[in-house]
Amino acid sequence: MPELRIDPLSGLRTIVAAERSRRPGGGWHVDPPPPVDPDTDPFREGNEDLTPPEVFALRPGGGAANGPGWRVRVVPNLYPSLEPALDGGGPASADPLGAGRGEPDLFPVRPADGVNEVIVNAPEPVGFLSELETDQVQTAAEAWRERMRAHADAAFVHVSVNEGKGAGASLPHTHAQLYALPFVPAAVARERERFTAYWDRTQGRNLLEDLLQEEVRRQERVVAIDAEGVALCPFASRVPFQVQIVPRRPRARFEDDGPVAAGLLHDVLRRLSALLGAPPPLNLWVRTAPRGAEHFCWRIDILPRLTQLAGLEMGTGVNLNVVAPERAAALLRETA
Repeated sequence: MPELRIDPLSGLRTIVAAERSRRPGGGWHVDPPPPVDPDTDPFREGNEDLTPPEVFALRPGGGAANGPGWRVRVVPNLYPSLEPALDGGGPASADPLGAGRGEPDLFPVRPADGVNEVIVNAPEPVGFLSELETDQVQTAAEAWRERMRAHADAAFVHVSVNEGKGAGASLPHTHAQLYALPFVPAAVARERERFTAYWDRTQGRNLLEDLLQEEVRRQERVVAIDAEGVALCPFASRVPFQVQIVPRRPRARFEDDGPVAAGLLHDVLRRLSALLGAPPPLNLWVRTAPRGAEHFCWRIDILPRLTQLAGLEMGTGVNLNVVAPERAAALLRETA
């Protein structure tokens, strides 16, 4: 029997219809991606002249900027989605009714101010975080955090990783994108409101902390636990094998001091690769508190792209998941 589930963090609805996975084409197997060509890879160590000049790099042994010797390197996006504001920019958000009653601006436009950076996760020509060693994933995650701190004046900072063409990656070398936005996206604002409402209703409790404790008590959707965090398949998972990484102790911001759960992230990515036969195309992002939010908890979301969005998802915003998160968690637990 299909179930309609509501995500306690976002309020989004998902129909879990596990029987649909038995229809033709419903199996789960990923073909290995082609290797990264080191000669044409602009993010490989030694090809620094193929990118814009770096704005940040981790160079444990020292060395000159825009040359070899780095472990993580950050450059401006060559084709940016956002541009730094000129002359201070405009207001933080455009109000369609700002002209007054009776004169709504139905087509508000303003410059897309902000910063769009590329964070190269490793100097080796590899396409997926799961192909790196754990310590390099740790180094990459710490660089994500450092760049988020560098843009702390933004209303919201979003760090995401797209891996594989099926997930929108334009270049095969593993890298993250950072977007420093002058506004809080609606999806993030909705979560902030739910965290705040829960804090008020429960007289000071954290929504994700309580959710995590209940998930660990039930054990139905837990994938793995280590000293820094818990990996679980969310109750209302939007796609098959969605996984969230949640810190064991709640912290509002990923960029604050404390563990980044990189070891657990690497473990989950390797489990997904082993279960599916190869690293799957996926989208991964860090959800952190927007500027000024008091009641929140960061997490990492991992969404493999094994199915296509269709008319239901695109037309209504209701997700259709053909693998129950309880089944997905069990399969990932059993995968070495």
